[in-house]
Amino acid sequence: MRFIGREAERLKLHRILKKTGQQAVLIFGRRRVGKSELIKQIIRETDINSIFYECKQTTEMNNVESLSALVSEKYGFPRLSFRSMEELLDFMFQKSIEEKMILVLDEYPYLRETVVGMDSILQSLIDKYREESSLKLILCGSFVDVMKSLLLNENPLYGRVDLTIDLKPMDYYDSAKFYPGFSDEDKVRLYSVFGGIPYFNQLIDSELSVRENIIELIASPNARLENEVSMYLKSEISKINNANEVFEALARGYSRYSDLLSQSHVSSGPTLVDVLDRLIKMEVVAKEAPINDENNKRKSGYVIVDNLSLFYYRYVFRFASQMSVMDSDVFYDRYIAEDFETKHVPHVFENICRQYLIRRNRKGELPVMFEKIGKYYYDDPVKRTNGEFDIVTQDPSGYIFYEAKFRKEAVSRKMIETEIEQVNATGLFCYKYGFFSRSGFACEPGDELIFIDLPELYAG
Repeated sequence: MRFIGREAERLKLHRILKKTGQQAVLIFGRRRVGKSELIKQIIRETDINSIFYECKQTTEMNNVESLSALVSEKYGFPRLSFRSMEELLDFMFQKSIEEKMILVLDEYPYLRETVVGMDSILQSLIDKYREESSLKLILCGSFVDVMKSLLLNENPLYGRVDLTIDLKPMDYYDSAKFYPGFSDEDKVRLYSVFGGIPYFNQLIDSELSVRENIIELIASPNARLENEVSMYLKSEISKINNANEVFEALARGYSRYSDLLSQSHVSSGPTLVDVLDRLIKMEVVAKEAPINDENNKRKSGYVIVDNLSLFYYRYVFRFASQMSVMDSDVFYDRYIAEDFETKHVPHVFENICRQYLIRRNRKGELPVMFEKIGKYYYDDPVKRTNGEFDIVTQDPSGYIFYEAKFRKEAVSRKMIETEIEQVNATGLFCYKYGFFSRSGFACEPGDELIFIDLPELYAG
């Protein structure tokens, strides 16, 4: 299977590998995001001898024996024997004096748990062989908090890492490369469920419809990904019940702290703060503040940013009892189909549109580069109303408002005028207005209007 995306990360890694001398690389990101596959792809693309070792959650000596066996096999040595991980790694550093080599310690936090003072051992070896070694040491891990702690100034490895890669889920554009045979509409639908996680996307069957893929992979008893979300939570959060409750409230559209506290039935405010903090660190939830009032905690909210988690808690977790006793097609039609098409997909489509704007902004492909993008909060004390606009950009010329429409009908002039009137009524005055449309436009753009359709979203 061909490797998809990660061009920027691959370029950075190849630059490191081409350098002379010793380098240390830190790669981290949530489970299934493609860290190991990225490293394996880099190894395939280079002729440097490499050892890829997946650390085990076991004893130090078991890890020593397993890694020793790999080294012996790689270099055709007789069975090597070492008394400790430090002794084995010292051998590897010495070996790299003779020739350039790559050593990958995948899931490094497991080794760190097993070997007392592991960070200090690596620090000592890095410093000892700095002038002689040509070892390219890559530490990789899914426990993001642990991996980030290696960069803190109180950690022995502080100042020893030459490249850090925080691997994020792919955006909608790169994700769609996993399912090129689907229509642009269906690419939006698939991304709304499986998001930017390569492992999920490679499971999508091009011979099946979107509906059939959803049922096959997540919305049926014993589906491939049915327990994926809960297992990920259990691996990082001990109080899984509280996490489930908070997730379900978020999936139902509650975002403010006070609403989450009342709707999730979490026992206390400190417990809720702890759960939200953990979910944010796991990068499945994010805290958002409006671009026009970024420091106002009262106007900030929490959102699920992992699409599979959002889908799971909106439909599968919520209706698990019904799903277990019903035909899968009937279950889908009754509990998923309409809400999915009219609410879930349009919600995720807004995020896709934000990603499109960010993507073009980074490439310098917009007429004016914006400095901020996000929600815009408005408050009308006269009418005693408040609300948010989901996509607003700010640049030196002012604000641009964007509306995302995932509807069957084309966007008409009347619809545009209505939206602009509603925006102006809140006191937000924009110098341009942008519209994203699933079904195109029934009018021509003007000087102050920006039109973007689905083919444009997925254009090269």
